[in-house]
Amino acid sequence: MNLVNTLKGLALALTLAGGAQAETIRIAIGTQDTTINCATGGLLLRELKLLEKYLPRDGKYKDVSYDIEWKNFTSGAPLTNEMVADKLDFGAMADFPGSLNGAAHLKAGKKSLFLSVLSGSTIGSGNGIVVPKDSPVQSLAELKGKQISVPFASTAHGMLLRALKNEGLDLERDVTILTQAPEVAGSALQANKIAAHANFVPFADLFPYKGFARKIFDGAQTKAPTFHGTLVNAEYAKKYPEIVVAFLRAAIEADRLIAAEPEIYSELIAKVTGIEAEVAYLFHGPLGLQTRDLSWKPEYRQALATSIDTLRLLRRHDSDLTADSFIDDSFVRAAFRQAGLDYDRQLKNYDKLPLKAKDALTGKPITDPARVAQVWVQGEAKVRHYASPENAFADIRKLETAGKKTRVVYAQDRQLGIKLLAHQAWFAADTKGQLSAFLLKDAATAWAREHQGKVLDYAAARAQGGTQVAAR
Repeated sequence: MNLVNTLKGLALALTLAGGAQAETIRIAIGTQDTTINCATGGLLLRELKLLEKYLPRDGKYKDVSYDIEWKNFTSGAPLTNEMVADKLDFGAMADFPGSLNGAAHLKAGKKSLFLSVLSGSTIGSGNGIVVPKDSPVQSLAELKGKQISVPFASTAHGMLLRALKNEGLDLERDVTILTQAPEVAGSALQANKIAAHANFVPFADLFPYKGFARKIFDGAQTKAPTFHGTLVNAEYAKKYPEIVVAFLRAAIEADRLIAAEPEIYSELIAKVTGIEAEVAYLFHGPLGLQTRDLSWKPEYRQALATSIDTLRLLRRHDSDLTADSFIDDSFVRAAFRQAGLDYDRQLKNYDKLPLKAKDALTGKPITDPARVAQVWVQGEAKVRHYASPENAFADIRKLETAGKKTRVVYAQDRQLGIKLLAHQAWFAADTKGQLSAFLLKDAATAWAREHQGKVLDYAAARAQGGTQVAAR
C-alpha cells in the first residue's frame, strides 16, 4: 500500500511539474496600422510573423506556449486605456499620446516604459497642416479667424500649437481649434466645413495624395522633433525581459527588410491598411519623409519631455512623469547587441535611408540628393530614381509616349530637405532651367528671386523640364 501511495505521489508531482512547465505566456500587442510609421513595431511583425522568430525557447522558456494577441487602433488614447486595464502588454504610439500613456499608468498606480523609437524626424516632418484643395490659403497667417481641426492630444496637436505660436497667432482669440479624428476631418475638408486640418502620419500627405486637400505646412518648419515608438507594461518587462528584447529584435528585423525592399513592403502596408503604397513609400523609401530609427537620440528624448510639459500645461495630466523616468533604453541596447549592431554608433547616425542608385535617364550615379526626383511607373516593381526633376520629367514624357502611366512622382524640397508629392509642389527654375522643388509657394518665390528665375506649378515644371532635356 505504501508503495502504491508513493507511486501516486510521484505521478501527481510529475503532473504538477509538467503543468508548471507548460505555462502559456500572453503577448498582447496594440498596434496602429494606419499610422504607417509604426509598421516596424506592429503591422510588419504581425504579417511576417517576425516576433515568433525571435521569442525565447530555452531556459525558463523551454516548454512555454505563447499566446500572441494583436489588436489594431486608430489612435493612442484607446490603446492606452486597454494597456492600463491590463488587456495589452505592448503598444505603439507617438510622443504626445505616449506621455498620456505614462501619466495614465502612474495615476492607476502602475507604470509603463517607453522602450524605443520606431520612426520619426529630428526636425519634425511627418506632421502637417492641410487645407481644402481649392482653398486660396497658402500660409498659416491666412488662417487667422478661421477654424482648424486636429486629433486632440495627438503629436499633430503639439505641432499645431507650436506652429501657431511661432506665427504669432493667439490660440484663444485668433483661431478656433476643433477636435476631429482623421476620418471625420477628411469629410469636413471635402465639404469645406473647416478651413484647415492638422494631423499626424500619414494623413497630412494621404489627403493631398487623394486629391481633396493641399498641404500648406509641414512639421519640419517647426524644427521640433517628433516620433512614434514602442511602450510596454513595466511589470510585464520585469517578469519577461527576454520577451521584450525579442520584440525589439523583431522590430530591428522589420526595419532591415523594409529598408532593403521598400516597394514590396509599401505594397503590403497598402494591402493591410488601404493606405496607398505610394504614400507608404513616401515615408519608408530612400530619403523618406521620416527616418526609421530605434535609438533614443537626444532630440527624441527632448520631444518626449516637451510633450509631457505641454500636456501638463493643457491640464491633461498632473503626474510626476518625466522623460528620464519613462524611457528605458536597456532593452533596445540588449536587442542591438544580440543582433550584432552598435547602438552607440546608431545614436550618432542622423542620415535618412540613403539613395544608392543611377539616374534612370542618363545612367550616371546620383551623388547629390538635393534635387532628386523619383517616379513609380505603373506595372513596374521598383521606383525609378533621377538626379533632377528635369530628367524625371523628360523620362515621363518618353514613358507616356510609349503608352505607360505613372503612379506617383516624388521630389525633394530644396529648402526643408523633405520628400514631396511632386504634383503638390511648387518649382523654381533658375536661369539655366534647373528646377528646384518646394512645399511652399513663398519659398519657391524667394528662391526664384534670389536666382533670377521664375516660379512654376507642377504642370508648367513638367512641360519645361521635359522639353529642355529633350532639346539637349
